[in-house]
Amino acid sequence: MAKVLVVDDSSTVRDEVAGFLKKSGLDVATAVDGKDGLSKVKALPGIRLVVCDVNMPNMDGLTMVEKVRNELGNKSVNIVMLTTESSPAMKERGKAAGVKGWIVKPFKGEAVLESFRKLAS
Repeated sequence: MAKVLVVDDSSTVRDEVAGFLKKSGLDVATAVDGKDGLSKVKALPGIRLVVCDVNMPNMDGLTMVEKVRNELGNKSVNIVMLTTESSPAMKERGKAAGVKGWIVKPFKGEAVLESFRKLAS
């Protein structure tokens, strides 16, 4: 059962992050946008960590986080944003919604692997 969900509308980024995490021994599922990510969090109760982009069509990442926390009532899943966004206002919105971390792209897997492992366990 997947423990990590990677949510990004860019197939390149999604495949890079998911591929790295799979090679590192983690069970990974993917979603193409916030709407898909929300339905996967709902459908896959084993998800412990969500790695999510901010800017996506259909539903952005921060709206997805707010819905996971408020509509699904899921306060236990760890959520880390992986994005090009670095604005303090965006980070504050994420923090208020319960985001555990904010990583500005590009993804440097080795630098975050141990943290991701802890958050996924």
